Amino acid sequence: MDEELRSLTERLRLESGAPAGYDRLTTTADLDELAEVLTAPGQPLWARELAAFRLGLAGDRRAFEALVLLLNHRDPHRCVSAAHALARLGDPRTGRAAAALVTNELRAAYALHPVRLLVGLRAPEAVPALITALERRLRPRDPHRRVALACVEGLGALGDERARRVLTEALAHPALAEAAVEALALIPTPRTAPGPAEPA
Repeated sequence: MDEELRSLTERLRLESGAPAGYDRLTTTADLDELAEVLTAPGQPLWARELAAFRLGLAGDRRAFEALVLLLNHRDPHRCVSAAHALARLGDPRTGRAAAALVTNELRAAYALHPVRLLVGLRAPEAVPALITALERRLRPRDPHRRVALACVEGLGALGDERARRVLTEALAHPALAEAAVEALALIPTPRTAPGPAEPA
């Protein structure tokens, strides 16, 4: 069993109280049955999460919308599970959705796992979104230091020259300075154009 699936099922078993339908959702191989849980009225959150997660691991894109909602949930455990499933879903919309969550300032407190997902996907949207998010986190007295640190580390891992300016600005922030130094070291130094040949 996927280790994250094992963790999720144990967590949701406790949350749900393990009613009759719980075991069915953890064992069924019928993807249509799982997808129906996502649209049927009155389904508890644990059931929707379990169904979406299993569909995501199976590569069934009907899970996409539910997983994106869970990725931005206030419960970090749900965010972790959703990011894990989205990374395996293979839906081309995932990068855009994660970038939108990362740059939504109203949801900045919940951006940590979308940031990590963007970096893991190496999505085209990742570098611009992380730069935008980090610029905002460099404001005085910003409360979202874990998000800022994840942006710094992610930009280093992506190694894109476009991040050099904002990472240099992060050096002035004590909580980010060490990570910013390491991130800047991971960005390749631009090659300088060769000068004119010396006359013979």
